[in-house]
Amino acid sequence: MRLPVEPSRHRVAVWRELRRAGALSLGQGVWALPATPAFEEALERAIGLIERGLGEALVLRAEGRDHEQGERLEALFTASREDEWREFLAECGKYEAELDNEVERRKFTLAELDEEEQSLERLRRWYRDLKLRDLFVAASAAEAEQQLKQCQLRLEDFADRVYAAVHER
Repeated sequence: MRLPVEPSRHRVAVWRELRRAGALSLGQGVWALPATPAFEEALERAIGLIERGLGEALVLRAEGRDHEQGERLEALFTASREDEWREFLAECGKYEAELDNEVERRKFTLAELDEEEQSLERLRRWYRDLKLRDLFVAASAAEAEQQLKQCQLRLEDFADRVYAAVHER
């Protein structure tokens, strides 16, 4: 892809869209996405952003020159997903730490429960998005699934405490 240098907001918007889709940056203006329906919509959005920014998009179908090159590309995609799963796992840890903090402070309010439910829903959406992009199943995907289930159980326990506290009052 090529975009005018100014205004930079167009390049940033395309970059964000492609990163959100799970594309790999292979070099300046060169991105790779698996040729599957799951990525088609994001590709179309990126092309639209490029065209609105008065840029040019050249979309090609490519494959590794040989089996080794194909495996290398798959490994790059998997490594990128692995980074995302690790970030997701870190956020799950922060979520659980937040719940621990609220329990320790005995902050058993309906408002706090609502906030924690919204945070868990954000984690669920993030998990679904990552799972869709993880075509080659990165090693941390299974751990992330278990961690999300643990977060759900922890929220259920917190909700029980909130309801008990509310009914005691």
